Amino acid sequence: MSTERSDTTSDDVASMDLDPKGIFPFQLDDFQLEAIDALNQGHSVVVSAPTGSGKTLIGEYAIYRAIAHGQKVFYTTPLKALSNQKLRDFRNQFGSKNVGLMTGDLSVNREASIVVMTTEIFRNMLYAEVDENDDPLIDVETVVLDECHYMNDSQRGTVWEESIIHCPSSIQLVALSATVANAGQLTDWIQEVHGPTELVFSDFRPVPLEFSFCSAKGLHPLLNDAGTGLHPNCKVWRPPKGHRRKGRSVKPLQPEAPSIKFVVSNIAERSMLPAIYFIFSRRGCDKAVNDLGSVCLVNPEEKQRIQARLRSYIQLNSEAVRDGIHVDSLTRGIASHHAGVLPAWKELIEELFQQGLIKVVFATETLSAGINMPARSTVISVLSKRTENGHRQLMGSEFLQMAGRAGRRGLDSKGYVVTVQSRFEGVREAGQLATSAADPLISQFTPSYGMVLNLLQRYDMEKSRELIERSFGRYLASLDLVDDEELVDQLRDQLGKLQGIAGDIPWNDFEDYEKRKGRLKEERRLLRILQQQAAETLAHELTLALQFASIGTLVSLKASPLHGRITPAVIVAKQDGPGQYPMLLCLTDENIWILVSCKAVVSLHAELSCLDIESYKVPSLTRSNELAHGSEETKELSLAICAMSNANNMTTPQYDLAGEVLGQAKLVKELEDVLETLPAHKWGDRKKLKKHRRRMDELELEILHRQQLIHHRANKHWETFVSLLEILQYFGCLDEVDATEIGRTIASIRGDNELWIGLALMSGHLDELQPAALAGVLEGISTEVNRPDLWSGFISSPQSTEAFNDLSGIRRELNSHQERCQIDIPICWSPELMGLVEAWGHGVSWSELIANTSLDEGDVVRIIRRTIDLLSQIPHCEAISKQLRDNARLALKAINRFPVCEAEDLVKEAQASKKSNPATERIS
Repeated sequence: MSTERSDTTSDDVASMDLDPKGIFPFQLDDFQLEAIDALNQGHSVVVSAPTGSGKTLIGEYAIYRAIAHGQKVFYTTPLKALSNQKLRDFRNQFGSKNVGLMTGDLSVNREASIVVMTTEIFRNMLYAEVDENDDPLIDVETVVLDECHYMNDSQRGTVWEESIIHCPSSIQLVALSATVANAGQLTDWIQEVHGPTELVFSDFRPVPLEFSFCSAKGLHPLLNDAGTGLHPNCKVWRPPKGHRRKGRSVKPLQPEAPSIKFVVSNIAERSMLPAIYFIFSRRGCDKAVNDLGSVCLVNPEEKQRIQARLRSYIQLNSEAVRDGIHVDSLTRGIASHHAGVLPAWKELIEELFQQGLIKVVFATETLSAGINMPARSTVISVLSKRTENGHRQLMGSEFLQMAGRAGRRGLDSKGYVVTVQSRFEGVREAGQLATSAADPLISQFTPSYGMVLNLLQRYDMEKSRELIERSFGRYLASLDLVDDEELVDQLRDQLGKLQGIAGDIPWNDFEDYEKRKGRLKEERRLLRILQQQAAETLAHELTLALQFASIGTLVSLKASPLHGRITPAVIVAKQDGPGQYPMLLCLTDENIWILVSCKAVVSLHAELSCLDIESYKVPSLTRSNELAHGSEETKELSLAICAMSNANNMTTPQYDLAGEVLGQAKLVKELEDVLETLPAHKWGDRKKLKKHRRRMDELELEILHRQQLIHHRANKHWETFVSLLEILQYFGCLDEVDATEIGRTIASIRGDNELWIGLALMSGHLDELQPAALAGVLEGISTEVNRPDLWSGFISSPQSTEAFNDLSGIRRELNSHQERCQIDIPICWSPELMGLVEAWGHGVSWSELIANTSLDEGDVVRIIRRTIDLLSQIPHCEAISKQLRDNARLALKAINRFPVCEAEDLVKEAQASKKSNPATERIS
C-alpha cells in the first residue's frame, strides 16, 4: 500500500502536517491508526496483521514522521530482492534523492533520509559500531523490521533477535509481522530488552477471502458460510473397503488430481485471474508452464505491451533471457517464478504481474515472503511438502502466508483461495488448513564466532552474558521455566511428605537388613534343594528296606492327608500294592489309621524296638492315603507311639539328618537369629517402607533430571558462548577475553563460520592465487550445495586445487575442536563448483556457464553472489596480506558482472559512491 509521490522532496515531507489524513488520500483502518498513535507517543510497535492488510503503511508513516523531524529511517527486509523492490517503491514515493540502499556488495546514497537494507546488514552495522564518536545510527529515529516473522527462519532467524537486542533504546522499532500465535510474547520481549512497545494486532482483512476446492469434477466452495468448517456439499473421500489388505499402503491414494490446464481454465472462466499458482518444486513450476501448451490468457493489446517490454528487456539483458518456451509463455500471460530463475528475469515477471499483464505465475513458496505481487487468486497445488526432515503437511502459518497473497485492495471485492485435490490430500485436509490458526514464533537464536568476538570487543564477560541472555529464546524459555519450576516444587513436596513418614529411618540399616533378608531367602531356597536331593536319594533305599520291615516297626510318614506333618506311626499290616512294593497300613500317634505307599515313609526307625502288635481290629482300607479313626482299643498303642517319638525325635525326616542338610539348616537358623536381633526387624510395615524408599529414590532422580533440564534451557546459549570462546582462544583469536589481531580480523567477517573463513584467509595458502582461482577457492570454503544431481563441466585449476587441499589440515583441526566442545557449526568444504566460479572469473559467457552445469541460473547467481560478498569483505580485514587484498579486489571485479551483479543503474550509483565495506561501513 503505497502512494505515488514521485515528485516528493525531503522539504515537502518535512513541511507536512503529520496528520495521517493529510498524508494518505484514503481512510485508514483502525489498526493502522492505533499503530500511528503509538508511534506518536514515542513507543515502538509490533504490528501483527494478515498478509495484504496494509502493514507497510505504518512503516511509511514512520518514514514521513522521521523526515518531518529531520531524522532518518532504516528500512530492513529479510531478502535482497525485497530490499531492491522497496528501493524502487520508496523512490517513486519519496523521491530518488531521499532513498538509499545497502546490501552485501552495494552501497547507494547511504546518506539519504531513508536507507533500505537487509536485516543482516543492519545487524552487522550494530556490531561494527565501536567508536562513540563515529556512530552509524546517529540521527536515526526509526528502524522498520519488515517481515519480522522471519525470526522463525532456521538459518537467518537469529539476525532479528541480535538486531533488536543491540539496537539502542532511543530508536523506535516498527516490527511488521504476518499473523503469529504469540505476538504478545514477542511484544513483551521487545519491551523488556528495548523499551516501551505496544502490540497492534488485527485479524481483519480489507479484502475477505473465499476458499474453494478444485477436484477433477470442478471448482466447489470449501467452507460453510460461517467459515468454521467444510461446506455442506463437500464430500469427504473415504478409501474403499479392503484397502488394508496385505500389499496395500497404509494410506491409500486419493482420487486423481485435476490437470493444471483444468484448474487454470476453471478460475479463468470465473474471472479469478490474475492468480499466483503455488507449486513446491522448481521443476513443477516450469513443467506447469509447458503443460498449459498454447493457452493464451491476455488480449491482443496486453500481448503487445508484454512484447514491447520484452524487447526493451532483451536489448539491455541479452544474456538474461530464459529459453524459448518461457519467452513465448510470457507473451501469453504465463510465467514461472522461483529461486532457480535469474533475478533480472524474476524482476521482469514481477513488474509485468504488478501491471496486470501476467495472468498466472507458477511460483514456489518463497514468493509469499513479502514480494509485492498482488493477485486476485492464489492456487495451492498441494497441502504437504518435502523438507530436510521428510514429508509433512503445511503448517498453519505457511498456508495463511500463501493464501494471504489473494485479494487486491481497491481492485477486488474478495480474494479467492483455491486448494487443489492431490493424490495425498483432499477436501478434509484443505478444510483443516483453511480454518487453522497461525503458528507461534520460535526463537532461532544461536551464538556464533563473530558474535562472541564482537561482543567481547565492546563489553566485558558479565555484560556479554547479560546480552546473550536477553534473547527471545531465553525469554520464551523463562516462561516455560516457571511451569517447570512449579513442577519441581510439587515433586519436592511429594518427597518431603515421604521423608516425613520414613525420613527418620536409618536407611543404611534398612538396606543392610534387606540384604541379610535377601541372603536368608536364598539360603532357605538352597536348604530346600538339599532336602529334595537327600529325599530322592533315601526314597529308594527306604522302599527296598520296607519290603523286609517287620510288623510293629516304627516309621515317620509324610502324606497329604496328614497336612504335611512328619507323623510318627507304626506298621500294623502290609497289603498288596498296585506295583511290586506293598501298601502299608499304619496307625499314627494321633490314633488315626492310614493306608500309604512306601514312598510316604520318610524315616525307618529300625534301631528302635518293634511294638507288640496284638490282634487289633483293623479297618478295611483299599485306597492310598485313605484314613480311618482308631478306636479306644487302639488308643493305648497310639500313646506308645507318641512316647517313643518324644524319646527318639521321630518328627525329623531321615533326609534332614544328612550332613549337608544339617549344615545348611544350621546356617539358616543362625541367619534367622541374627535377623531378629537387627533394629529393622522391629519396625512397622517394612514392605510399605520399602515402597516409600523406592518412590523417594524415583523422586530424587526426577528432580535432579528436571533441574538439569531447567539449567540447560536457562544457560544453553551461554554455554555455547563459552565453548566458542574456548575454541577462539585455542586458535589465538583471544588473549583471555581480549581480541587479538587475528580475532579482530575474524570479527569483521560475516559468514556461516567466520572462524573457518578467517583462518583460511590468514593461512597464507591463498596469497599467491590468481584472482579467478581465488574466487573459486572462496566458493569452495563458503558454500555447499546438497543436490544429488550436482555436476559442473568446469574443472578447477591445479593452482586452486592445491590451495584448497592445503586448507584441509586447518579444517580437520577446527572440526576436531568443534566436536570436542560439542559445537555444530558447518565447515564448508565443497570443491565441486570451484571450477565453475573460476571459469566465470576468467570471462566465460553466461550461456556457456549455464550450459555446463546442472544448476539453475538462479542457483548459480546465488553462489557467485555469496562469493562476491566474501570477496568484498577481504580488503577491509586487518590481518590479511596486501597481496590477498589486491587479488580480492581484482577477483570481485572479474566475477561481479551481469547477470550476476545488480541492475546496471544501481551498480553505477554504487561506483559513484565512496568505496567502503558495505557490511560494516559507518553511516554519516
